[in-house]
Amino acid sequence: MNKPNLTIKPITLFLATLLAVPGINAAAFDLGGALKEAVEKEIKQKQEAPPAEPQAPAANAENINHNNAAEATAFNWKNPSKDEEVLLGREIAGNLLGAAPLVKDVALQQYVNAVGRWVASQSERPDLPWRFGVIESSDLNAFAAPGGYIMLTKGLYQKLENEAQLAGVLGHEIAHVVKKHQLKVIQKQQLLNMGAGFLSDKYAKDNNLMSKAIGSGAEISARSLDKSAEFEADRLGLSYATRAGYAPLGLPDVLQTIGHSSKNDNSVALLFKTHPHPDDRLSALSDAVGNKLDHMPEGKTLEQRFYQLKN
Repeated sequence: MNKPNLTIKPITLFLATLLAVPGINAAAFDLGGALKEAVEKEIKQKQEAPPAEPQAPAANAENINHNNAAEATAFNWKNPSKDEEVLLGREIAGNLLGAAPLVKDVALQQYVNAVGRWVASQSERPDLPWRFGVIESSDLNAFAAPGGYIMLTKGLYQKLENEAQLAGVLGHEIAHVVKKHQLKVIQKQQLLNMGAGFLSDKYAKDNNLMSKAIGSGAEISARSLDKSAEFEADRLGLSYATRAGYAPLGLPDVLQTIGHSSKNDNSVALLFKTHPHPDDRLSALSDAVGNKLDHMPEGKTLEQRFYQLKN
């Protein structure tokens, strides 16, 4: 098992890097706004496109489903490009936001994006269009979708005490995206669906792979990863946050806090069902890190800069 590289970059670069992030404004960090912009762009492109070839007087459901299936097979499920990954993640994120909208606090969303993008810049995929959001939910949980779309619940945010803890939580989700944990599960499912579909004469009529991918992707983002993926995300998340100059115990502190929750607490019910118990995660993290932190600088916790929710 590889141990994380815990090289720390000077924290004095923190503010300068945040200020250098392109488009650091409220609109840039509005995940819902990003989705709206994408839809409006698509509509505009269709309006500006040349007239299509004449079609049959009436398109029936069979033709529509056939077109959807053709579009789905055009998606390269064996080896999606970066653009395809981002497109899929954007649709999955929109699905999740349909169930739980963003908290209506622009300053909060801007702050979480600033921290998230700084931590993501320490990862192996800094070039993704990273988007972060806090959603309206009292559960203690966080979600990642392919392409760099990450959300944590308001309930979890309210449990945090400092910026290092936030960086640790976001680092864990960033690691899922970097290692394509969710994307790989979706790929496997869709390739199986395609294989089954090609053996069926109904494939062209009723098998919309992209629609199924978006639905299953939202489910996978919220629920379905194995223990090894969670342990790997913990190791890498701690590494990213530490490289960014934060105290490395941010994520372990959060795991310890969650671990003290009662199993009968509804706010952690889903987390306990879908993740290894925090005690197991702490044990695995301790084994992976070993004594690597013994001679490391303490890093920053930044309680004074941590954004406090107004309600």
